Amino acid sequence: MMGKFDFKKYHVTAMNASSESEKLEINNELKDYYNALGESDKVVFNEELQSFLIKEMAKIKSVYDGATGQTEN
Repeated sequence: MMGKFDFKKYHVTAMNASSESEKLEINNELKDYYNALGESDKVVFNEELQSFLIKEMAKIKSVYDGATGQTEN
């Protein structure tokens, strides 16, 4: 089984990319990594990616709600 994958590293690197071609290179690196995984590791990768994305979206929503003064009722 694969260990915890560092999605944040790719996320931050892509956000700080200086060009679209650099972002594409980063995305291709991640795709190549995924394609090299075994099937069971792909399942774990996908689960961890989904969890990472949910957490990142929650952070973005929290910042947005704080900036706009919105609260949940």
